[in-house]
Amino acid sequence: MQNSWIDKISHETGFLSDVYAETVTLAEPFVDVAARFADKTGTVVLMSGGDHDCARYHILGVQPWLTLTSLQNTIELKTAQQVHRFQSDPFEVLNSLCNAYRQTDLDLPPPIAFGLLGYLAYDLKDHLEKLPRTSLNDLELPNLLLFAPSLFCIHDRTDHTSRLIVPRFKAMPAKQVEQLIAGFKEQLAASYCQQPDFSGDSWGFGSNFEKADYLDAVDRIKAYITAGHVYQVNLSQRFKMGFQGNGYTLFSALLHHNPAPFFAYINAGDHQIVSTSPERFLCQTGRRVETRPIKGTRPRGKTPSQDDALQRELQESQKDDAELSMIVDLLRNDIGKVCKAGTVKVTAHKRLEAYQNVYHLVSVVEGILAENNTSVDLIKAAFPGGSITGCPKIRSMEIIDELEPHRRHLYTGSIGYIGFNDTMDLSIAIRTATIIDDQILFSVGGGIVQDSQPQSEYDETLHKGRTLMEVLKGNQASQSPAGFVWQNGQIKPISQATVPVADPGFQYGFGFFETLRVQAGIPHNLKAHIVRFNHAWRELFLTQPPDLTWEVIIEQVISKNRLQHGTAAVKIMAAKGDHDKRPSSVNVIVLARPYTPRLEGRPDYGLHLATYPEVRQTPLARHKTMNYLFYHLAGRWARSQGLDEALILNPDGTISETNSANLLIINDKQAVRPASPHVLPGTMEKLVCDVLADWNFEITMRPITAKELLDGYEVLVMNSLMGVMPVLSVDGKKLAAATDLWQRMNDEIFRP
Repeated sequence: MQNSWIDKISHETGFLSDVYAETVTLAEPFVDVAARFADKTGTVVLMSGGDHDCARYHILGVQPWLTLTSLQNTIELKTAQQVHRFQSDPFEVLNSLCNAYRQTDLDLPPPIAFGLLGYLAYDLKDHLEKLPRTSLNDLELPNLLLFAPSLFCIHDRTDHTSRLIVPRFKAMPAKQVEQLIAGFKEQLAASYCQQPDFSGDSWGFGSNFEKADYLDAVDRIKAYITAGHVYQVNLSQRFKMGFQGNGYTLFSALLHHNPAPFFAYINAGDHQIVSTSPERFLCQTGRRVETRPIKGTRPRGKTPSQDDALQRELQESQKDDAELSMIVDLLRNDIGKVCKAGTVKVTAHKRLEAYQNVYHLVSVVEGILAENNTSVDLIKAAFPGGSITGCPKIRSMEIIDELEPHRRHLYTGSIGYIGFNDTMDLSIAIRTATIIDDQILFSVGGGIVQDSQPQSEYDETLHKGRTLMEVLKGNQASQSPAGFVWQNGQIKPISQATVPVADPGFQYGFGFFETLRVQAGIPHNLKAHIVRFNHAWRELFLTQPPDLTWEVIIEQVISKNRLQHGTAAVKIMAAKGDHDKRPSSVNVIVLARPYTPRLEGRPDYGLHLATYPEVRQTPLARHKTMNYLFYHLAGRWARSQGLDEALILNPDGTISETNSANLLIINDKQAVRPASPHVLPGTMEKLVCDVLADWNFEITMRPITAKELLDGYEVLVMNSLMGVMPVLSVDGKKLAAATDLWQRMNDEIFRP
């Protein structure tokens, strides 16, 4: 299997013949040069900030000729010609790839001229050790993502020179290299549009740990230490907030705010990585290897005297000295597995390094890689870095997985380059954020030892994360997505609104809901929604519905979420508790979110429908229950077809509704409602029919088939959020042109 994919890839790409290098003059700072390419998938930017001795090169890689990703055991290798997917161990694939393209007889300029840029996630540990997996992999991102650029732009900060490097493959036309260079220079010379700004939610970051739980986790680690399981464990918490705008602009702002040796930006397409790491994991130059563990942190002082005092405190700390010494011994042992005997040495210990917000203690461990070992062997021997796991490493990783709620993904993994000519420089992925689906997430942790103080350890995570938090705090969105809910009489952050897992409301979807539109703070048709809500309560819960002033509750939720001036969707939910005794255990929840008109920006104003092939066979359809999976799947199916809504079929072949709306067929001055067993009458449908009756339409109800929708009638769909919309097509066939009836009805219904 392995030889077969290597043969296929090499046949598609060819092997390296030589490297073209050209010195260039950059007319703008490197961070601005890279910005011109930051919006392209596969772009990787590695920048060295500050004046530390490991901060020499800026590297930009663009237009990958090969992309390697791994998720669990599924490998994907993508070239310009094809995508190859197969099952294998990611380290074996990486090693085979590096060996297949390895070049040691060419005079390649440092630091890299041919190789891979990207990341190795912390969760690759599961391919090195047999470890329990008890935390959630909620991001579902690759655990390995590496790009092989067609062109590098490298700037040497020491001699102030820049060059373009293009790997040339056998049988590659000379014109292709010229085109790559010319295209890059054209991009540099083109007029440049400033990258969009960025913003974070005004609510700030939320953590996946409550503070009390984090403090308790520190105590549990100390108990493990007392019991002899470990000497130290790195414990982290993950912060998350909404994010709007441009990830590279955030990267640039952080570089300006707090330069560090291992800045990185990776555009992975569906997610972006922004890293501001100060810590080198592994560096290889020929056979010489190096690692630089960091242990010991103090915040910078607000005055020079405070700063000096904190510096001395760190240097004199016995706890931090012991912690760093322990990790140095661990890393000496790790790289000693693949280095020549007697070559592993500590060349610097407890060196103080200053950063914008913190001081760190750093050591340097060096060795000579044994002749029969490769860069990937070195990674496997030391991954993940001992400074961010603990000691002993395997038991520490087990405890991390036990105590941290989510898988770490990239946090405490590695970012950097792996050259095909025995060169490598990887950082520890700390101070690293992932931007995905309009959210930004980053984790911060610290090493817990026997004499750790839980409050101090918690505070240290905040000090380490302060740079990113402050930059985003300074760019808060003027209006944020909904972040608060009303639950059982209290307004609380949505992250704190929970339903017990033993409740039937969670286990069986035993509950129901109403969704309504709120315009400029005014709920539309609220009375009708509450009538239906109360009816479902009596029918399903067999008790009297709650006596609540819904107008006030909705106003509170709208106000707390800052949605008073726009259009919002409000959902009222009731979920069955675990008993029928008093006091009631029912969970009543009200949520609000911004609502954008569904067809905003569309050239055709109307919906396209298709008939969902699965029939609806449930009496629950007479209530708007939270057991809504059938309709959710129908809607997902429609979207997969490139359409807007799914028509729902009854067992007898008639139609009932769409997955989110009611239907009306208009024939001259007649409005026909589909007659269907158990279908819930819509509040908007009733309102529309009332308006049509006032306009002298005859309202009837009878069974309707999907074929009848194609008979030249006007077909409308409606729900409380979108109002009334015309249907343009069904099952790919155009319907009769819509009149302005739907517009007139919306004007009447949503009249201020």
